[in-house]
Amino acid sequence: QAVNADAFAEFRVLGKGGFGEVCACQRRATGKMYANKRLNKKRLKKRKGYEAALVEKRILARVHSRFIVSLACAFQTKTDLCLVMTIMNGGDLRYHIYNVDEENPGFAEPRAVFYTAQILLGLEHLHQHRIVYR
Repeated sequence: QAVNADAFAEFRVLGKGGFGEVCACQRRATGKMYANKRLNKKRLKKRKGYEAALVEKRILARVHSRFIVSLACAFQTKTDLCLVMTIMNGGDLRYHIYNVDEENPGFAEPRAVFYTAQILLGLEHLHQHRIVYR
């Protein structure tokens, strides 16, 4: 079934990158929350990023792991390519390293081991599917 921007209500910005930004969004029909990665078409064209965007879309569509976001759907608007992905609550790793305790950045060793294990399980899943990316 075709999906477009009208199917989602957008909320706050979760992060920004070189080609666009990621916003929290909610599917109007179901109420389920997602992350919408909006890639600006002009920036993609100027920086020759179309191929990389298509590769990312194909990889996200193939991956189904608790430790990697996966693609729920994709669509385009007049100005953006949109990749709607599962949302991971809790913020990114950089936030936890630097902002949770600004006077004492980093983690205790058990917490570092826990996050490292999650990263390795995600990489293992990619390698099992013969994917090497970034």
